[in-house]
Amino acid sequence: MRAAFTRQGNIVVDTTTDPTPSIGEVLVKTLACGICGSDLHALRHGHEMVASQKETGGPLVYDADKDLIMGHEFCAEILDLGENVPDHFQIGDVVCSMPVLVRSDRIHTLGYSNEFPGGYAENMVLSSRLLLPVRNGLAPQEAALTEPMAVGRHAVEKSGATSEDVCLVIGCGPVGLAVIAALKQKGLGPVIGADFSPRRRQLAEQMGADEVLDPAVISPYESWQQTAWPKNVDRKDPMVRFNNAGPKPGLIFECVGVPGVIDQIIHGAMKDTRIVVVGVCMEQDSFRPLTGIGKELNIQFVLGYTAEEFADTLRAISEGELAVSQLITGQVGLTEVGEAFEDLGDPEAHAKIIVEPWR
Repeated sequence: MRAAFTRQGNIVVDTTTDPTPSIGEVLVKTLACGICGSDLHALRHGHEMVASQKETGGPLVYDADKDLIMGHEFCAEILDLGENVPDHFQIGDVVCSMPVLVRSDRIHTLGYSNEFPGGYAENMVLSSRLLLPVRNGLAPQEAALTEPMAVGRHAVEKSGATSEDVCLVIGCGPVGLAVIAALKQKGLGPVIGADFSPRRRQLAEQMGADEVLDPAVISPYESWQQTAWPKNVDRKDPMVRFNNAGPKPGLIFECVGVPGVIDQIIHGAMKDTRIVVVGVCMEQDSFRPLTGIGKELNIQFVLGYTAEEFADTLRAISEGELAVSQLITGQVGLTEVGEAFEDLGDPEAHAKIIVEPWR
């Protein structure tokens, strides 16, 4: 089969043997697979990513010097059934799955495994116990967005967001957009999105943000505080909080993953604000703890999603509760994956590019 390999810092299209399903597994044809920001990081910073995972006990334990077939945001069609696959799965079924393969030796992370291909390959093997049927005639391209949208859902669940919160999303790339969508799906708000990119601000509006700001024009933190504080209240009055006239609870989602952003948020935050770090920063970062101490801030780091969140995200997309089609800005075959990685560096050009290995 054909696949797009990560090889020595480059994307190369080559052939490899078709995988064979083991007991309880299915062989699938990849119909659609999204390119994730984590894939861009892995191409450029693979060694650092693996070193960090080993330090924290994470699941990404591949060898960055060896060939890798990435792609963990996928939708696929069943081609063949291994032994002991439940009868309710049939050849031709369209399915999604969390990107892991459960085997007796360990759990393999699809898209970040030297042994098993991810979604940038024509075929993959998946664990039948993790398969979810794609219903209601949902397009594979949209079903493939289950994984990245589940990341936003998980961040919102971990935040403990309630209807009392005034939510600020810093960065409206795919991660920030998923957070905005998850907040609005739960009926929460107001939600303020901030990004320098006009295209991303437009998408934030489409995903339901109540207000969208250009940080080059207006401070998102000032606008956020204006929304949180009651009208005609002097924020500088030290007695305000004792008079129960303080602001609504503040909740900020960091969805950029660039050094310095957490520090900016700490300085812009109100007292008692909860900060949820969703963006993946691959470099050393720093901030002044005393500032956070003085404001009694709460910082929560988040990663991935639960099986329940993943399944419910697919349900929400398939039932039209969660609209994602506007996020798809490009579709490419295997030979165009390398170019797509470059194109995703321009926020005005693309949000989510879908790889279709069968093209």
